[in-house]
Amino acid sequence: MNVSFYIAKRYFFSKSSNTAINIITWIASIGVIAGALSLFVVLSAFAGLKEFSLSFTNKFDPDLKVVPASGKFFQVDSIQKEKLKTHKDIALYAEVIEERVLLSFNNKNTPAYIKGVDTTFQTINDIQNAVFLGQWLEDNANQVVLGNDLSRKLSVGVRDYSGFLSLYVPKPGKGQILDVKDAFRTGNGTVVGIYSINEELDKKFAFTDIGFARTLLQLKTNEVSALEVKVAPSADLNSVKKDLKSIFDQQVDVKDRIQLNDSLYKMLNTENLAVYLIFTLVIIIALFNVIGSIIMAVLEKQQNSKTLLNLGLTKVEIQRIFFFQGGLMSIAGGIVGLLLGILLVLSQLQLEWIMITPSLAYPVKLEWINILIVFITISGLGFLASYISSQSVKRSLH
Repeated sequence: MNVSFYIAKRYFFSKSSNTAINIITWIASIGVIAGALSLFVVLSAFAGLKEFSLSFTNKFDPDLKVVPASGKFFQVDSIQKEKLKTHKDIALYAEVIEERVLLSFNNKNTPAYIKGVDTTFQTINDIQNAVFLGQWLEDNANQVVLGNDLSRKLSVGVRDYSGFLSLYVPKPGKGQILDVKDAFRTGNGTVVGIYSINEELDKKFAFTDIGFARTLLQLKTNEVSALEVKVAPSADLNSVKKDLKSIFDQQVDVKDRIQLNDSLYKMLNTENLAVYLIFTLVIIIALFNVIGSIIMAVLEKQQNSKTLLNLGLTKVEIQRIFFFQGGLMSIAGGIVGLLLGILLVLSQLQLEWIMITPSLAYPVKLEWINILIVFITISGLGFLASYISSQSVKRSLH
């Protein structure tokens, strides 16, 4: 095996006397380099896009969210609150009330969700920095912070005193409704801020003080629809999940960020896998050049191979020479392609020479896992191509 590898290295670094074979070898090498380069750049671009997409939801979503296992609301008593405050892995928690409402302003209406939050909420996530116009909520005030899309649909601005923003929620009950006014509870508030996170959230939530939301929905002071929890940096999420379920006697579900954005994560991962498979197919096509190059080398070195056979090498050992030669070509091409890809990604991170908008560079992310994926893909497929092409040795030695 050492003899085969030594001869393979000599063949790999030496030029052929046949110009056509040299050209085919160069084309094969360039194909491997281009395949590794393109695959790495695309994976890095998708990693950047994934991080960029999730950065918007991370402004809004907590580390863990406690929701009722059934129904819309659940109660949090004083004992449970004390356990939450004294838990070593829970840094903060906020009480939240969410319910579907109808927003109305100056005869313009749109459905949305009211989200009543307490004063701790703004310290758990980065929502306050998403308010680009006006201010965040004051405590115990009939104030509303709207999403950018909702404010445009209602044509309402910050502290627009041409009218109050009305919030309508259906009254629970049975039987026939004779008067539409009897079907809804109404609350009026002043818009004090407008936030922008992403298109989905901007048209969904209207933030209010939790006291205002409880009054509108006629809930008890210890009733909530969710608890949003910020855990300590060193905490084990699975362990905290179990503790939270234990605190509430298994009457709740506890979801992390991935579970809260399950469809988004699935979409991003599916797209990433699809692009990887497409570019892997491109690499497979490029490796046909490697197969052709090795077969040409086998034919050119046919007389040398017969000499090695007479000197005592077996057909398997001679076959390994060309197998290693193709493997070296694939590994070398993969390493060169990766180095070029890393330089390209680093240049984008530092110089931002590709822009989406005048102020936003195309997001890329350099990850070791992508380097490993590309190297394994190129090496694995390269050795497979080398094995296929080295089989021609048996026929050439007959």
